[in-house]
Amino acid sequence: MTDIQWLPFLGVVLLAYAIPGPDFAVVARAAASSRSAGWRAGLGAQTGLCVHMIAAVVGLSLLISRSPMALSIIQILGGLYLVWLGISALRQSSSERRATSDVRWFRMGLVTNVLNPKAILFFVALLPQFVDADGPLPLQIGLLGIVDVAIGLVVWAVVTAAVGRLTGGSSKSASWNRVIGVLFIGIGVALAVEAV
Repeated sequence: MTDIQWLPFLGVVLLAYAIPGPDFAVVARAAASSRSAGWRAGLGAQTGLCVHMIAAVVGLSLLISRSPMALSIIQILGGLYLVWLGISALRQSSSERRATSDVRWFRMGLVTNVLNPKAILFFVALLPQFVDADGPLPLQIGLLGIVDVAIGLVVWAVVTAAVGRLTGGSSKSASWNRVIGVLFIGIGVALAVEAV
């Protein structure tokens, strides 16, 4: 298993985290509310990634990826969920946002990641490119997935700290929430339209 291509894998993972997507939007929106909320949303997103990792290790992701209908359903559900989050973000006042429980932020991160079809494809199509073909595939996918989850936890902690500094005042936080709401709606509509 020493033939795992670690450097290219790390490069791809870091690049994936550098490109803002649904997980980034959830973590940033939560972090604008509080650091604790940002950490919980990030932990939820990475827990969702663990779900994808386990599904890949047991072969479920491969089955889903081979069914265009299943992928489309996941993509449409993910898109609709993001649109709902976006509308909620636009309608929610700053006091309501601060009152949102950490459990709810965790759940938002989890559901957003689980309903992201690109995460399934990442584990099915991309991760196998970095493994040793002669080694045990499930073990290697699991190991690469664990490293990905760990990197993500660090990235979300940094995002949470940065957003917390940027949105120190409630007026900045409200503006940030509107931007994130529009971003959610845009990504959600794009995902749903792409699936149809």
